[in-house]
Amino acid sequence: MARALIVEPQLLVLDEPTSALDVTIQKQVLALLQKFQRERGLSYLLITHDVDVVRAMAHEVIVLKDGAVVEAGPAGQVLTAAQHPYTQKLLAAA
Repeated sequence: MARALIVEPQLLVLDEPTSALDVTIQKQVLALLQKFQRERGLSYLLITHDVDVVRAMAHEVIVLKDGAVVEAGPAGQVLTAAQHPYTQKLLAAA
């Protein structure tokens, strides 16, 4: 993370940033990412299958299936009132 932040980017691409981490470390990483977002005005493009990470980090959500967008919108809306059956399955499995 330090190498990515040293150049003071406006956007970071995070591909499964907490995979293979235990829950305690995962929470610490997410808290650190949220802190950087607040303090540095960072934006993240977060790629993940972990719905809990999406709940903790996302403002906007895009759900892809086979490379196509099946649902998009504010995180609260997509996560609580999913319209597409695929999104509903993902949330039910979480």
